[in-house]
Amino acid sequence: MYDDILIATNGGVASERAVEHAIDLAAERDATLHALFVVDEDAYSAYSGDEYVDGHEGPEYGFQELGEDTLAEVKRRCADAGVDFESHLVHGVPYETIVDVADDLSVDLVIAGSKRRPDAYRSLLGSVTERVVRLIDRPVMVVKTPVDEEGEPLDA
Repeated sequence: MYDDILIATNGGVASERAVEHAIDLAAERDATLHALFVVDEDAYSAYSGDEYVDGHEGPEYGFQELGEDTLAEVKRRCADAGVDFESHLVHGVPYETIVDVADDLSVDLVIAGSKRRPDAYRSLLGSVTERVVRLIDRPVMVVKTPVDEEGEPLDA
């Protein structure tokens, strides 16, 4: 039933627990795990970066490097678990890109993390995971990460 699983990760607290679930499920189902990191174009294009002389110093490069590091860590953990792995580092709008990549790869399941945020934050911005769930026509597993008032994960 699950031959190809997509884990959308941003390297954050909510993604960590989701990655654990994705690797476990891929190992259990002998599935290929596709790990996706989206370099958020809106985040880096909103900043002019005038003080950066070298393009490798700007925010886009920082997000790119975070994505490479995050995907390398998922790859290492997949290798340790004996899980087939494919890496996808894509520039775009995160929720749109996750839906598009899931469709392009014809994955059987998308896994995404979520953590509790204040109601005011959610009413203004929402979350990438919520938007993916609303827009996608594929099964989605949302892995919730409980956090304290400072946003630090609680022991679950």
